[in-house]
Amino acid sequence: MVDAHRTFVIVGGGLAGAKAAETLRAEGFSGRVILVGDERDHPYERPPLSKGYLAGKEARESVFVHETAWYAGADVELHLGQPVTSIDRGARSVELGDGTVIHYDKLLLATGAEPRRLDIPGTDLAGVHHLRRLAHADRLKNVLSALGRDNGHLVIAGAGWIGLEVAAAARGYGAEVTVVEPEATPLLRVIGPELGQIFTELHSDHGVRFHFGTRLTEIIGQDGMVLAARTDDGEEHPAHDVLAAIGAAPRAALAEAAGLAIAARGDGGGIAVDASLRTSDPDIYAAGDVANMPHPLFGTRLRVEHWANALNSGPAAARAMLGRDVGYDRVPYFFSDQYDLGLEYSGWAPPGSYDQVVIRGDAGKREFIAFWLKDRRVLAGMNVNVWDVTETVQELIRTGRQIDPDTLADPSVPLESLI
Repeated sequence: MVDAHRTFVIVGGGLAGAKAAETLRAEGFSGRVILVGDERDHPYERPPLSKGYLAGKEARESVFVHETAWYAGADVELHLGQPVTSIDRGARSVELGDGTVIHYDKLLLATGAEPRRLDIPGTDLAGVHHLRRLAHADRLKNVLSALGRDNGHLVIAGAGWIGLEVAAAARGYGAEVTVVEPEATPLLRVIGPELGQIFTELHSDHGVRFHFGTRLTEIIGQDGMVLAARTDDGEEHPAHDVLAAIGAAPRAALAEAAGLAIAARGDGGGIAVDASLRTSDPDIYAAGDVANMPHPLFGTRLRVEHWANALNSGPAAARAMLGRDVGYDRVPYFFSDQYDLGLEYSGWAPPGSYDQVVIRGDAGKREFIAFWLKDRRVLAGMNVNVWDVTETVQELIRTGRQIDPDTLADPSVPLESLI
């Protein structure tokens, strides 16, 4: 029996919100749990949208966090296809797009992020795509299949994780792919220049064409359809479709309008929270892509946009809402699958934060672990086609101990012995 005297509201129908609702019930919360999502689909996970589902290797049903019947069985009230338009902190209530007002005792904001848009002529053409939502993946999946069937061309703006994963999926369908990237290598802002060439070669081996050091300046079309994409060096690239994969921005406007503290753009933006995922309002919490939190291991604020953060921060916020003692300090983690290459990355080491990259294994065969070091301390590690090492890599990061780089690079030395 639900106790209607206490109401916890979750805004955001993604993984973080769904796992928070699950945790509230698992931890014994007996009040009302209301989950509001602006999409009509039930909460789902986003990695398959650029990986298994997009590539046609996983069924659409596999993306959902819970079976549909779970929500009614757990007494979780769903308001789908309804955006929250405002938060009244004084009244402790939220208003939905249809005018419905819902009171809350505790509120969790798990509003996620949204794809950044290309600010160039031609983005209104029918063949211009973004990939963030299930509806986007549904459409793009059909597009890639048609491009492969008709020998069509896809131009991708951006060689980040989404751009590269979609490039791999597109080549799997047989589509022609050109990736336009302003930096000199893929993934430069994530893994630095030392390893970017590995991904250039991986995709080039599978027929992807790269155009580095340039940006799209115009998408050329006729009768509403894409014909080509022009770059700032004057070249035109044939295209039937264009994907904008130039990053994502936190959906923090709702929180900002309510007067909640927002993290500085230089720190990643988003809703500023403390170690317990509480915002500047003690009754409001934030989790997932939109939350910007202090991280004790790296001595800075971080906003992490990856699956593992949504998976773990949603439950952590739920426990904090229940009054539990929470100190969220998970090591950032993400994974990627591209062709026959699978990888896991743990830690945080953007260019400029490290002074050395150490390779253990054979980078030429794409079977190795890369470590980013600062003063001989591991900041991050990425295992490529090497498995069952993530816990050890994360422990190396957590210990913060100095390690001899030659020993770290030596595969004959057990990684566990370095902890």
